[in-house]
Amino acid sequence: MDLHISLVGRRDLAGEIYRQIRGALLEGRLRSGDPLPPSRELARRLSVSRTTVMVAYDRLIGEGFVATRVGAGTFVAHDVPTAAGRPSPAPRTLAAQPVWAGIPLLNVYADEADYDFRTGMPDVSLFPFQTWRRLIAHELRPEGAGAQPYGDPAGHPGLRHAIARHLATSRDLATTAEDVTVTNGTQQAMDLIARVLLAPGDEVAVEDPGYGPVMRLFESLGMRVRGVPVDGEGLVVDALPDRARLVYVTPSHQFPLGVALSLPRRIALLDWARRHDAAVVEDDYDSEFRHGGRPIEPLQTLDREGRVVYVGTFSKSMLPSLRVGFVVAPALLRHALSAARYVTDWHTALPTQAALARFLDEGWFVRHIRRVRAVYEERHRRIVDLLARDFAGLLDAVPSVTGIHLTARAPGPSPKEIAAVADRAARDGVAVQRLAWFGVERPGPAGLVLGYGAIATGDIDEGLLRLRAAFDG
Repeated sequence: MDLHISLVGRRDLAGEIYRQIRGALLEGRLRSGDPLPPSRELARRLSVSRTTVMVAYDRLIGEGFVATRVGAGTFVAHDVPTAAGRPSPAPRTLAAQPVWAGIPLLNVYADEADYDFRTGMPDVSLFPFQTWRRLIAHELRPEGAGAQPYGDPAGHPGLRHAIARHLATSRDLATTAEDVTVTNGTQQAMDLIARVLLAPGDEVAVEDPGYGPVMRLFESLGMRVRGVPVDGEGLVVDALPDRARLVYVTPSHQFPLGVALSLPRRIALLDWARRHDAAVVEDDYDSEFRHGGRPIEPLQTLDREGRVVYVGTFSKSMLPSLRVGFVVAPALLRHALSAARYVTDWHTALPTQAALARFLDEGWFVRHIRRVRAVYEERHRRIVDLLARDFAGLLDAVPSVTGIHLTARAPGPSPKEIAAVADRAARDGVAVQRLAWFGVERPGPAGLVLGYGAIATGDIDEGLLRLRAAFDG
C-alpha cells in the first residue's frame, strides 16, 4: 500500500501519522482489509524513527481502526465506519463556462438490449479479430511502432498513404498522403477543423435534423449554430444563412434521415460556398455500405476551389472502440491541422495506426467490407419488407440504399405518441431511437431511426414484432 503522509512543517510527528491514517480510513480512501505499510518501511520513507511510527500504529490499534496479524502485518479493521459515498461539498471557487451545463452526458449505448436497433453500431461479431490481433502484436515488439518515440501529428506515414490509396479506389478522391490527417474519430476531426477555420461568434450551418454531437461541439467552441432543413433531396441549400462561415453536411447518407444530397443540390451548395466564401465539411461516415443503385460521388470530387474538407471514420466499418478517423483537406490547411493536432493530443496511438495501415494494404479491409456489406444488405431489405407489411399507416421507411441504419417516419402518430411507443418497446427489450431526438433548432419529426448493425439477422423479425406490439399499447 502506497500511503501518502505529509509531515512537512509538523511537530507532533506520531500524532500526524495517526491523524492522517485515521482520516484516510474515515474518508474511505483506505478500505476494510487494506494493508498498512510495514512500520520499518514507512519510517524510512518519512525519515522518522520506527518508534514514532509504532506509536501511531499502536494508537490506531487501540481505537479499533486497524488490527495486526502475526507474520502478516497491519491491516484496516473490517468494521470501520467510513464516509465513502457521501457527497462532498460543492467547491465555490471554480466554475465551468455555462455552455457545458447544457451538454447532456448521454450514453445511449450503455444499456444492453435483447433486440438492438440503435444507430452507429456495427456488428462486431463479423470483425476479423484474429487478424487484427496478429497485426497489433506485430507492432508491439521492440522493432515495431509501439517502441517508436512520439510520431507525426498528421499521422503515421504508412496509414496516411494507405488511406489515400483506399479513397482513390473506393471513392475516386484525387488525394495524396500529404492531404490526410489521422484523428481519433469524427468528433476530433470536427474539433480540429473548427479550431483551424472558425472563431468564437462565427455562424455554422448544420442539417436539421442532424448529428447532435457535432452541433454541441461547435456550441462549446463559441460558434452560433443554425439548423437548415432537410427534404427528400437533402440539405435545402436555399435556406442556408448568409452569414454562415461553415456548412456541415452528410451528403452520401444524411444522418439521420438517410437521403442522399441530389446532384443539383451538390452543385448549388458548392456555388453557395464560393459566393459566401465559406467552407463545406463533408462527413462520409458510412458510405462503404451501399446496398443498391449507382455509387454517389463525394462532394469533394466536384470541388474545384478547395472549399470541401472531407471527413471519414473507421468506427462504422471496423470497430467504434478503435477511435480512428481522418480528414482530407486542401493543401492550404495541412500545416494548421497538424499544428492543431499537436497542441491537443499530438497523435493517435502508433501501434493502432501502423496495424491499420497493414490492414488496409494487405487487403483485409476490403475483404471485411465485402463480407459485412452482404450481411447488412440482407438486414436492410428485411426491415424494409417488414415495415411495409406490418406497420402500414404507422411507419413509412425513408428510401435509402446506404449505411447501417434507416429512418421510418410516422405519418399518423405524434412525436409524443412515438416516445411512448419507444418506451414500451424498451421495456420489452427492444432498443430504438426516436427521430425527434435529432432536431437542432426544433424537435425532429415523428418517427424512429432503426439501426441494423448490432442486431443479428435472425432477431429482426422478433424485434420488429415486439415493436409493432408497442404501438398497440
